Amino acid sequence: MPSPQQLYITQVTQALKHEYDADLKQHEAYFKRNNLNHRKEQGVTWYPIVITNEEVGTGDYIIVELERTQALNTSHQFGGGKMVSIFSQADTEAKPIKGTVKSVIHNRMRVALTIDDLPDWCKRGQMGVNLLFDESSYKEMFAALDLVYKADNNRLAELRDVIFGLNQPTFKINDYPIQVTNLNTSQNAAVNSCINANDVAIIHGPPGTGKTTTIVQAIRHILHNEKQLMVCCPSNTGVDLLVEKLAEQGVRVLRMGNPARISEEVLSNSLDYKVSRHQNFKDIKGLRKTADEYKRMAQKYKRNFGREEREQKHLLFVEARKCQTEAELLEDFIVNDELSKAQVIACTPVGSMHRLLRKKTFNTVVIDEAAQALEPMCWMVIAKANRVLMAGDHLQLPPTVKSTDSAVKILKETLFEKCIQQPQLSTLLDTQYRMHQDIMQFSNEQLYNNMLKADVTVKTTVLIPNDNLIYCHTPLSYIDTAGCGYEDAINKESLSLANRDEAHLLINYLSKLLEEYTAHTANENVLTVGIISPYKEQVNLLQTIIDEGKPFANYNIKLTVKTIDGFQGQERDIIAISLVRSNSEGEIGFLADIRRMNVAMTRAKQKLIVIGDSATIANHKFYNDFVEYTQRVNAYDSAWNYMEV
Repeated sequence: MPSPQQLYITQVTQALKHEYDADLKQHEAYFKRNNLNHRKEQGVTWYPIVITNEEVGTGDYIIVELERTQALNTSHQFGGGKMVSIFSQADTEAKPIKGTVKSVIHNRMRVALTIDDLPDWCKRGQMGVNLLFDESSYKEMFAALDLVYKADNNRLAELRDVIFGLNQPTFKINDYPIQVTNLNTSQNAAVNSCINANDVAIIHGPPGTGKTTTIVQAIRHILHNEKQLMVCCPSNTGVDLLVEKLAEQGVRVLRMGNPARISEEVLSNSLDYKVSRHQNFKDIKGLRKTADEYKRMAQKYKRNFGREEREQKHLLFVEARKCQTEAELLEDFIVNDELSKAQVIACTPVGSMHRLLRKKTFNTVVIDEAAQALEPMCWMVIAKANRVLMAGDHLQLPPTVKSTDSAVKILKETLFEKCIQQPQLSTLLDTQYRMHQDIMQFSNEQLYNNMLKADVTVKTTVLIPNDNLIYCHTPLSYIDTAGCGYEDAINKESLSLANRDEAHLLINYLSKLLEEYTAHTANENVLTVGIISPYKEQVNLLQTIIDEGKPFANYNIKLTVKTIDGFQGQERDIIAISLVRSNSEGEIGFLADIRRMNVAMTRAKQKLIVIGDSATIANHKFYNDFVEYTQRVNAYDSAWNYMEV
């Protein structure tokens, strides 16, 4: 008879199967819907490519080296272990060749193919390579769930039962708690909880509360007693931020993962970089050069040759393979040397299943942004741990679930949410250092039970403290477009929404604000400005208007225009939000996910501007409360007052 835990894991596994099917269908539809140039821009296709090298790998499969000849050094999504297909643009009848990426370095990709010989169309040019559906991530998630299902009388079973609330977590008793200078009381409490936890500890970090700073300090103090630990984050951006902050504190941190997805700021911490700078790396290059020379000599023998030439060709390939094997062994030695020297190994959950890490275990594993990670992703990492520390905020962006099937509802609740329901596991960081109290307070009331407070350094900070000004002296402005006739419209191709009149209003309002700011300041410091919309179509429209009209060309600003997802974890001096939805039916779509709006509203430090139609959005309680809140703090205004702006 399966246990309740096993029955639950079975449900999660079934939900993941539905998600897999939905994800696969979306991937296939994407490639049918989008042309070659669009796919190149999105980093899922390289075209054109040339084959610069071909060799026989172990098991007699072919390894080819591909090089792209256009769009050099642009970002892409290819990486080791990913499945790809090489295709011919010239011959539509040519069957694409499937393979597995061995490595990607700059504009070169090594791909292992399961064929004996390359087809003739590979010699005719006009070739490209497509990224195939990411089977590997799902394979690892299913494997992790299977481990959790089968866990019995081992550490994974114990952690599972603590996380599910079946067993009580335990903490070491410390009569002399750590007091880190420059951390506040709640941050120090979180650090001590992480140090003393025997099983699980949670850092709940609302916007601007110094979650990353707290994690870094916890890790520093844990390393006083542990040689090495692992840090994971579901996003590459999140991993890079932790790597950067840990390195600044003098921690020896090793960033695992595809170099193409690692930011320039932390590339020197990546495994590839460290291997290339190792004192023995020149020997690897020498061996590979010798192997290439042997292969070139062997390839001079054409198809029509005698027994002696055949033997000579075979011997040359044998020598080439010996050199390759020696180079691989030396590279493994260097890699293991770098792994052993690192105090922190940093990667995504999928990266934690890299062949170099697959069998490694750690006393402590840290999962940051845990509230954005699907449950099976977290289990991949927890299976390596003796104890697990999670950090995040379940009231901000949730994990992405693509299936609309009701069966996947179980995937929308994360392990972080399960844990935070157990008060003894969680420490709330209660002081935020980002935004004016009026910007903070609405989210504080709606989502955080009024537990947050604004630090004195930001509590009353505005752009310009001058009551005679129109735009810059208040921290919050809601511009209500009700009755203006600004209606949302759908793009039938992208199925996303835009609101052209609202976009123009936002840009005009922001232009007036920047004009006022420039007139009353020295304008020496760069002002950071973010324009956010929940809808990609509106983001594209806003960017087009800005690119064509250049309304902000005369202002000393750094401007970012993105969807909400693109701003998670970031902050700007000024944030302007276009809500888009305006219709007679009162439809607000995924504006109803208030966690996303919490993220958008809490990116602003000194000025938050929200533009939307109260007649549409106020049908939802959250937005009705927001409109009432703006009236209460004198932040409400009507778009009618700016129709001629």
